[in-house]
Amino acid sequence: MSIYAIADLHLSFSADKPMDIYGGEWVNHTEKVKKNWEAMILEKDTVIIPGDTSWALRFEDALVDLKWISELPGKKVFIKGNHDLWWNSVNRLNALFENMFFLQNSFYEAEGYAICGSRGWICPGDDDFTGHDDKIYKRELGRLRLSLEAAAQAGYGKKAVRSDESRGNILGVLHFPAASENIRRSGFTEIFEEYGAEKVVYGHLHGKDAYGNGLRGIKNKIEYILTSVDYIKCMPLKIV
Repeated sequence: MSIYAIADLHLSFSADKPMDIYGGEWVNHTEKVKKNWEAMILEKDTVIIPGDTSWALRFEDALVDLKWISELPGKKVFIKGNHDLWWNSVNRLNALFENMFFLQNSFYEAEGYAICGSRGWICPGDDDFTGHDDKIYKRELGRLRLSLEAAAQAGYGKKAVRSDESRGNILGVLHFPAASENIRRSGFTEIFEEYGAEKVVYGHLHGKDAYGNGLRGIKNKIEYILTSVDYIKCMPLKIV
């Protein structure tokens, strides 16, 4: 049993938003993803989807995209992306499909890991960061902490509150990078370090000029991994 990740599926089965116009890996990307997914993923595996799942604007329009994912092998764990405008009540979403779980202030247990996260946001130090961004940034920090604290209460990570040994490690998930490659530190990296995450997967960055804008590799014992669908060539990336 393994854990994989693939971000930014940008499905549009009910919306007129083809990704082929961006060329490269985006040409027929849904067919590529489906082919690779079915060749690699078993029903017992878990696939993390770090945001930007569907272009749909309304919940009803996103259902066809979500159904497409549900019919692929494995259990799926979702984080909201900045384009997931269809995402509404997490309880409603979690009642849709038995093999799909939507994270919000919560965590998901898989293979001895607690999968924790939030959408994230651009961080202080970014050239475009404004006062409005600061409000969203702080809200997402709070949501991330709630997710990680729930896992700690269940016995995961280095802040596990159980009297026995930790039940396992923590896998972090964000849609946005935890920090930029230049700044390399943010409230997100600090919280992940506080709770002892082993790895953090994210998406959001597209195109060779953008791939290097997010923190990648190992920093303070945490590995940061970009999993944007175009970056990983439409092939789910094995994380564990």
